[in-house]
Amino acid sequence: MRAVICRAWGELETLTVEDVPPPQPGPDEVLIAVHATALNYADALMVAGRYQTRPAFPFSPGLETAGVVTQCGAAVTRFQPGDRVMAILSYGGLAEQAVAPEAETFAVPDGMPFAEAGAFPVAYISSHVALRWQGRLEAGETLLVLGAAGGVGLTAVEIGKAMGARVIAAASTPEKLAVAQAHGADALINYSTEPLTERVIALTNDAGVDVCFDPVGGPLFDAALSSLGWGGRILLVGFVGGIPQIPANRLLVKHRAALGSSLRYFRWHAPEKLRTSVHELLQW
Repeated sequence: MRAVICRAWGELETLTVEDVPPPQPGPDEVLIAVHATALNYADALMVAGRYQTRPAFPFSPGLETAGVVTQCGAAVTRFQPGDRVMAILSYGGLAEQAVAPEAETFAVPDGMPFAEAGAFPVAYISSHVALRWQGRLEAGETLLVLGAAGGVGLTAVEIGKAMGARVIAAASTPEKLAVAQAHGADALINYSTEPLTERVIALTNDAGVDVCFDPVGGPLFDAALSSLGWGGRILLVGFVGGIPQIPANRLLVKHRAALGSSLRYFRWHAPEKLRTSVHELLQW
């Protein structure tokens, strides 16, 4: 089969397309004929050797995929050859065939094209897990989303609205904010030209937000933390802008909470909640 291969740490441009032996599924895995795979920021980190895991060379990147099951391991019970599926992968999605654990493979609904399903797991499930299980977002609450036009941020805008929250989208350009607004954001903040905390306080009548979804980190984190109301929760979903420092006193005084959320680790520790997240997402 053909696959995109990484043989040394570097940039995405150093990857090559090669003929390699197809993977073989283990007892609890399925083999998928790949129809679509998304490329995520985490793939670039993995290829550069800066991700949480560093696969042995050579390897194929790709943290998610969608396609048709062609073979099932002996212990697999939920799928059979011919099923349309999407899956979360440790790596290996940028290939004509990929293996995925049954527990992290999900049926693709009728009517969902593979191109959509192939980009669904990482962004949508990551955001739902963060908002539903870590942030405990409830209908009627106010959600602030940083990086609101990015791959993960935009899904947080959509999911927040589906969960019944008022969504304030924050991004760095008018064009990005227009995208967030088109996907349902109720209010907009351009944090390149406006003070984030002051705008949030004004938009919430001094109450602050209940939950902040932060895939950015860096200097924005401090302003976002100050935007939380009493009992507010800030979700650390990424830190492309830098790893923030969290002043404990500012959590204590207003009963705030700073919570990390990583789909990579959540799926191993809470598989039942993972399946619930996928089910709820597909109902919308």
